[in-house]
Amino acid sequence: MTENPKRYTVTAALPYANGPVHIGHLAGVYLPADIYVRYLRLQNRDVKFICGSDEHGVPITIRAKKEGITPQQVVDKYHKLIKESFENFNISFDIYDRTSSKIHAETAGGFFKKLYEDGKFIEQTTQQYYDEKAQQFLADRYIVGTCPKCGNENAYGDQCEACGTSLNATDLINPKSTLSGAVPVMRETKHWYLPLNEYEPWLREWIVEGHKGDWKPNVYGQCKSWIDQGLQPRAVTRDLDWGVPVPVAGAEGKVLYVWFDAPIGYISATKALTDDWEKYWKDEETKLVHFIGKDNIVFHCIIFPSMLKAHGDYILPDNVPANEFLNLEGDKISTSRNWAVWLHEYLEEFPGKADVLRYVLAANAPETKDNDFTWKDYQARNNNELLAILGNFINRAVVLTQKYYDGAVPARSELTDYDKTVLEDLQGIPLVISTYIERYRFRDALAELMNLARLGNKYLADTEPWKLIKTDAERVKTIMNIALQISGSLAILMEPFLPESAAKLRTMLNMALGNSWSAAGAADLLKEGHVIGKPELLFEKVEDAAVDAQVQKLLDTKKANEAANAVVEPAKEDITFEDFTKMDVRIGTIIEAEKVAKTKKLLKLKIDTGIDQRTVVSGIAEFFKPEEIVGQQVSILVNLAPREIKGITSQGMILMAENADGSLAFVQPSKEIKNGGTVS
Repeated sequence: MTENPKRYTVTAALPYANGPVHIGHLAGVYLPADIYVRYLRLQNRDVKFICGSDEHGVPITIRAKKEGITPQQVVDKYHKLIKESFENFNISFDIYDRTSSKIHAETAGGFFKKLYEDGKFIEQTTQQYYDEKAQQFLADRYIVGTCPKCGNENAYGDQCEACGTSLNATDLINPKSTLSGAVPVMRETKHWYLPLNEYEPWLREWIVEGHKGDWKPNVYGQCKSWIDQGLQPRAVTRDLDWGVPVPVAGAEGKVLYVWFDAPIGYISATKALTDDWEKYWKDEETKLVHFIGKDNIVFHCIIFPSMLKAHGDYILPDNVPANEFLNLEGDKISTSRNWAVWLHEYLEEFPGKADVLRYVLAANAPETKDNDFTWKDYQARNNNELLAILGNFINRAVVLTQKYYDGAVPARSELTDYDKTVLEDLQGIPLVISTYIERYRFRDALAELMNLARLGNKYLADTEPWKLIKTDAERVKTIMNIALQISGSLAILMEPFLPESAAKLRTMLNMALGNSWSAAGAADLLKEGHVIGKPELLFEKVEDAAVDAQVQKLLDTKKANEAANAVVEPAKEDITFEDFTKMDVRIGTIIEAEKVAKTKKLLKLKIDTGIDQRTVVSGIAEFFKPEEIVGQQVSILVNLAPREIKGITSQGMILMAENADGSLAFVQPSKEIKNGGTVS
């Protein structure tokens, strides 16, 4: 561990610029990182908060192909969307850069070249899949096939998303190119590899022995498992035309592999931020902390440190506090299935409620295990905690101060034992919160913040100043003074978690922006005679209609996914042409329609077939209202033997098409046809 660091370099995992940010990203990486950095700033620490868009790699090119645009257009579109979403959610990066920048290409290329010139790579010629039709080598995500573990027919060349197994492209059964659909062939290609096996003894000493009990158990355990299994050389280049070109002779048509390229983006972003960037990356008195999700543990704890060690000029990460995954309404968040709460959509649909989402995600953070986000929990935490506890206490303290003292902080007189206990608790809470944050236990830190609000609520409920004002006005001054000291401390301690609400509370209390963390807990934070501002509501109730709409949105998504993934029924057994000609299908018009009594599914229809007008009983009542289908043309099988249904003789059958979700549609002509026209 870096003891008493002079400064901090805090990074948050670079999001892929191939789609928007969702709540899983926020809970896993960006919110805990922002809480930590805001806390450090309140401690007056020298800190740089670094992030940016990861704009290279196969997911970018796949998105470009899907949308029919260039990779550059993809990254420009999503970089802008992600950057604005973070800003609107008050993630306080010092810089949000991008890996398609010139300074990044120079930094990443220079990093590779130094390792190359120092002989840190091994060069190998291997057999890799090649698409002869598309005339290019295929990266892992450009190959799909059957997973050898679970039989999923759409597994990628690097992972099966059905069972989660990590794969090599050569493991797939019946592989095919996603570019052309062709069966790929094996061809020789040359690449450079970082020999991780050579760093295994050092990694074992640095991680397994050096960070036991220091790093989070999930991080330490995953790293130890990888090291214990034995490390293998890892390719650092790829045969692609999108990325940072490999800056050595004989590497034409090759780019840096994205896992090598992306983490160097932290360094290039710091270069873009400040001329004295080196002290944030090369000074041993700097503490480097990576905030990531658990799917990035190996890259940030084993591969990137090995790269830094190989280079020799850079400091190593002091901690990598990775979180687990956040699920949504009991199901894994999935961008491909659109099963997510997208940040930019949330901010549009819940204006002014960035802090509510920050609170819910922090209170339910997946710090030690996967957790679940539900809209009902979101509503409950807002209404029962933010509104009923924190908001209620602040409102009481400010409103009563305005009512009794025209907003001036009253003077305290002699303290009771209860007063002294409350002030002692107030003094101790900032240290408890600070200790939790320093240990990356943000959920516990937030809980302790809410305990301070509970302390304030209980103090007012126990002392009842609104009653006591009639009999002991002098005592009420002391009570309200203490309540205001708690409010002032909350304004400071809230800032890392709820920055908008903290700013609002500072305005209400007329507090200077310069108050640092050390001021919190003081018994005289707001001096006697200090005049506070007018009361405002910190939080508003979240109504049932708002969360019901979000739940319905997810249900609609689930239905759409089921319909898209529904398996088409196989063809029935062959019939002869003579069998087909026996069917007499005509175009008819519905002239009457009514529900069949005591049934849910049946409609009684009168249809003009051009031959006659006849009655048909059809099981379509769940999908069509009688009054809406009168006048519609349909296809009707007129030579079906009559059949009695619910006491009604049905003389034919109308033809329907069934969607994957079970809904029905009429099989009808694209333009009006005279009744009796044949369908053949």
